[in-house]
Amino acid sequence: MDTWGIPRALLYLMGATWRVVDVLVLLVRPRLLAPYLSLLVTRLRASPYRWPRAYQDIAGVKASGQSLEELVYGEVPLFVGVIVLAVAGVRRGARVLDIGAGRGPVLLAARWLGAEARGVELVKDHVLAAARAVTQAGARLEVGDGLKTDLTGVDCVFVNWTGFAASTIERLTKRFVTLPSGTRVVVVTKPIPHDAFELERTFYAVFTWGIERVWIYSRR
Repeated sequence: MDTWGIPRALLYLMGATWRVVDVLVLLVRPRLLAPYLSLLVTRLRASPYRWPRAYQDIAGVKASGQSLEELVYGEVPLFVGVIVLAVAGVRRGARVLDIGAGRGPVLLAARWLGAEARGVELVKDHVLAAARAVTQAGARLEVGDGLKTDLTGVDCVFVNWTGFAASTIERLTKRFVTLPSGTRVVVVTKPIPHDAFELERTFYAVFTWGIERVWIYSRR
């Protein structure tokens, strides 16, 4: 992923900093602190950044019509997820769907805001590692293909499609067109290539791999 030329040592420093900020933010919602720390420990024990080795991971990606290169992994710091979802209008009782949820930090951010949260992730290893902590936070993380997942009743869709191929973005966009009017769609790095969506706001945010642009749309 694009790191904007940021030196690796600085990225490590940024990573340590955002973890501290995450914990400070979670002190306001202490019930989410244990799930977050559980995810952090899991991440340290088995890095989510490794290339998928499991046969089922590779088979799942091929079945979805995507490439392994599209699984390049990067996380959204929890505090960034809280800010992004809040700007997108997510409030208590809203229903958030994270497509390509990884190990679920955005799901915890949605729960911080009091929203219902569901994530779908192709890589089974990510789900197995994170499911217990995510469930403890009151969210759901499922093995599944975001190109096929049920969009019914969703108020806000989040997708970090930084590493996605243009063909995958196009296929996801066609699915998003079926969303009801007013549904918010949040994407990272690349805008939605369709005039069925009205741009509400765009800004830059920090992620584990560097700084990227966030786009918030509303289905017309």
